[in-house]
Amino acid sequence: MADVAVIGLGGLGSATAYWLARRDVSVVGFEQFELGHVRGASHDHSRIIRRSYHTPEYVRLTAGAYDAWQAVEADCGEHIITVTGGVDLFPPGAAIDHGTYTASLAAERVPFEWIDGAEIRSRWPAFAKGSLVTPDVMGLYSAETGIVPAGPGTATLQRLAVAHGAELREHSPVREIRAAGGEVDVITDDGATRVGHVVITADAWTNRLLAPMGRSIPMVVTREQVSYFPHADLQRFAVGRFPVWIWMDDPSFYGFPLYGDMSGLKGSEDCGGSEVDPDTRTFDPDPGMEDRLRSFMEQLVGPGFGAPRTATCLYTLTSDRDFLLDTLPGIPNVSVALGAAHGFKFAAWFGRTLAGLACGEPAGPDLAPFSFDRPGLHAPIDRSAWMV
Repeated sequence: MADVAVIGLGGLGSATAYWLARRDVSVVGFEQFELGHVRGASHDHSRIIRRSYHTPEYVRLTAGAYDAWQAVEADCGEHIITVTGGVDLFPPGAAIDHGTYTASLAAERVPFEWIDGAEIRSRWPAFAKGSLVTPDVMGLYSAETGIVPAGPGTATLQRLAVAHGAELREHSPVREIRAAGGEVDVITDDGATRVGHVVITADAWTNRLLAPMGRSIPMVVTREQVSYFPHADLQRFAVGRFPVWIWMDDPSFYGFPLYGDMSGLKGSEDCGGSEVDPDTRTFDPDPGMEDRLRSFMEQLVGPGFGAPRTATCLYTLTSDRDFLLDTLPGIPNVSVALGAAHGFKFAAWFGRTLAGLACGEPAGPDLAPFSFDRPGLHAPIDRSAWMV
């Protein structure tokens, strides 16, 4: 018997196992595939970490995200966050309201700059090679924006969890979670493991685990992809010469300076993929998405890109694209968390918070927007709500 079981060992689950073990809590983690697999959302090289968000509540949480990752850095003695600076690009009439971002940052007293297209092209000459950043495009620049490594960061959390005493079981799919008095049995092919608390961080597979308990979460799973484009002059996109960037319109694209896979420049389309079943989806690139992204990036920073290397991942999207982080209604010793396809930057914070809930700490007011009973979670799926 362990004190806590964590089901799903991607970024959020691995962080939860780590923070529980760091508290000297007996924890066992279950992963249906191998550790570090590429079937979910916590692989590849890079994810954006940033202070800029569309509500004061999220901006406030970003402080916790940086703090939690820095605590992991201090524990492992390794560099995790790479600060690059970042610019959110708003063309005239952008689908995403810049006012929600600037007002939220100002409310939390987080420094930022509001700069025009001429200044953007001056600071980062790569943008001057393209046609999109015109004088009337405005940019929200945040010096704190950077990169956290998805696959390597998850592996670090797993390694630290084991070092602190966690047991992580790969190739151990959970078939059922069964209430057992005031405890919970986690049923796998190897039998039952009885624990005091279960944390579900299974992302696209969450409803598979909730269904036997008569619960489900309104959510959509899409297959997304990132592409690494070779270029004759990649060094003009190096860290220090090129920022993390997000195009704040519909469709929304985003990208990175040169990092991780040094053979190509990484970019992606946000929420551009089709709905899939996580167990039957393919891993083949979508040529249409590749073409849209390549066309956009050539308009953004100029021509010269070769054929990309493309990798796929899953987005698990709630109706309002807000996180879920709560105990299961009526079953308080089962917690559930979803990152809603923007959670990896917060993974260390998720883990620390979920560890607290599993240890009986009350949910603070910062978690109220991420509860099971919030109206937005149960609203009809509307793609426009994902444009944040």
